Amino acid sequence: MCYHRQPARPAIRAARIASPGTRVNAVNTQEFSQQCVVVSGAGRGIGAAVARQLLDQGARVVALDLDITPLQSWQSSYPDALYLETVDVADFNAVAQAVDNGTRQLGPIDKLVCAAGVLQMGAITDLSPDQWARTFACNTNGVFNLCHIVAKQMLTRRKGAIVNISSNAATAPRMAMGAYAASKAAVTQLSRCLGLELAHAGIRVNVVSPGSTDTPMQQAMWAAGSSAQTVIDGSGEHYRLGIPLKKIAMPDEIADAVLFLLSDRASHITLHDLRVDGGATLDQ
Repeated sequence: MCYHRQPARPAIRAARIASPGTRVNAVNTQEFSQQCVVVSGAGRGIGAAVARQLLDQGARVVALDLDITPLQSWQSSYPDALYLETVDVADFNAVAQAVDNGTRQLGPIDKLVCAAGVLQMGAITDLSPDQWARTFACNTNGVFNLCHIVAKQMLTRRKGAIVNISSNAATAPRMAMGAYAASKAAVTQLSRCLGLELAHAGIRVNVVSPGSTDTPMQQAMWAAGSSAQTVIDGSGEHYRLGIPLKKIAMPDEIADAVLFLLSDRASHITLHDLRVDGGATLDQ
């Protein structure tokens, strides 16, 4: 093993690496000091917000994504705490190798966040089998791969916490989102079953289900003809409620929920699905 424990780092101002739309935290609590966290989908959106907040709070982060280049500029700010690797989470062997590489650099894994995901729009009758399979390969199989590999390591140490990113679409039907919604529903139930299986070892597994969030995935939907205001207002034509809080979530707001569930403040919470959607699904 080539990792070594670093002394707690002084607070690093998030402004140095904050991307547009991210919140600069005024207080750095170092809540995750000396903890190693694997984050998939860390290259952008919610995954990037989670990775940044963890780093700002003292964690060592193994950041995985199909395109990890957006995070390369972060390495000068966190030279001893950030390991980057390009990986397709749908490839079990590649994930296993990436996790092994990360642990050799940063140490045993304490936490896992599965945030990688893709969105394939289209009516179920219009989707090709390949489009359906690719959606599940990333959104569902990718979560299985990481949980399978990391949970085994956590079991040997009898501690750990896992948070998987699902979606409010897992419980609320959406027009032209059948593949995405079904893949996320599978993530939610996979997480609950895993949490039940790991509870005896004190390992917690929870889900965060965001609604519409200002990420590249959401922005692509707006470019295709929707808009932020349409989402906020709702659409009877598409059988979709609006957002009672009258705003689109920012990635940091989702990351806040993720970090809470990872933290010791949530030490008696497991198998929980935390909806972070501004009330859009009326807590179905």
